[in-house]
Amino acid sequence: MNKIVLFFVVLSGIVLGVGCNQAPKADQAQVQEAQQAPSAATDAVNYKVDAAQSQIGWLATKKVGKHNGIFGIKEGSLQVKDGQVQGGKVIIDVNSVKVLDLTGEDQQKLEGHLKDVDFFETAKYPEATFEITSVSKYDAAAGGAKPMLDGVTHNITGNLTMKGVAKSVTFPAIVEIGADGNVGAKAVFNINRNDWNIVYNNKESLGDKFILPDVNLTLKLVAVKG
Repeated sequence: MNKIVLFFVVLSGIVLGVGCNQAPKADQAQVQEAQQAPSAATDAVNYKVDAAQSQIGWLATKKVGKHNGIFGIKEGSLQVKDGQVQGGKVIIDVNSVKVLDLTGEDQQKLEGHLKDVDFFETAKYPEATFEITSVSKYDAAAGGAKPMLDGVTHNITGNLTMKGVAKSVTFPAIVEIGADGNVGAKAVFNINRNDWNIVYNNKESLGDKFILPDVNLTLKLVAVKG
């Protein structure tokens, strides 16, 4: 069975220097109002996301530390034409949120807090989605700030919907297409959680309880043809 492996966002040691009162050092996603996703080309090839091999990573920073974890992928698909990703949609199982840097009662307590109304309110919004609207080649000659990620080849844009709020996010990525037809991509970027109305403890006046608005996201997707 042919495979297409897509790592939209892979940490790979690229996030550096995360310390007290400091967000992860990574490219800041461009956030705009949600865009209309184009219709899939009739001759595009559909690939099904392998949920067992796919996940989203997150890293949030507090004034006195940080926490990291993962979300599971429920399902999704990608459309590929002429060896290029043209579109796709992934459904994220927000209720599956897991904290990786804690264990036991502390882990359970934080996971429960992330699911309540202060953060993701999973009883009302159990899923989030990312829908690709465009994948374009990166042009260094066009000017603008140089991406922090070395070797960037493309910009990926898609609608990220959380807690009922949809925003378009654009971030630089490395996209590689192998001779066997496999596709690999990786990127690292931050988003501001305030844009999705996740505003718990986001004021510096809270002192040690302050949680930085910027959150680092990672996404690993594996999609199989057919």
